[in-house]
Amino acid sequence: MNSQTSERDHSFVMGLLTGTVVGAGLMMWLAPRTTSEIFQRMADSAKSAGTRASEQYQQARVRVGDAVDELTRKGQGVRDGLAEAVARGAREVERGATAAKSGPGSGNGRAEERG
Repeated sequence: MNSQTSERDHSFVMGLLTGTVVGAGLMMWLAPRTTSEIFQRMADSAKSAGTRASEQYQQARVRVGDAVDELTRKGQGVRDGLAEAVARGAREVERGATAAKSGPGSGNGRAEERG
């Protein structure tokens, strides 16, 4: 039994060594091709990522530009509305002042009524 176990162990070790050598040889033979393929894939991925990033940047730039234009239009609308309201208020004050001057007693109508 001892000799059979020894032969099996020896056969196993020889098979293991043979497999290791054959595997290493195949790896060395295939590695340069695989390495170049990996580098090519990495380069393609980098180009693709760069293209996507550029496209997304352009889209974001357009969206931000549109948002700025819209906010500018709204701001101008608010400014114009405020200017119009101030002008209306100034006209009303002017009318009130004119009415007070042309009223009874040339603007002293209230003072004369009290007195």
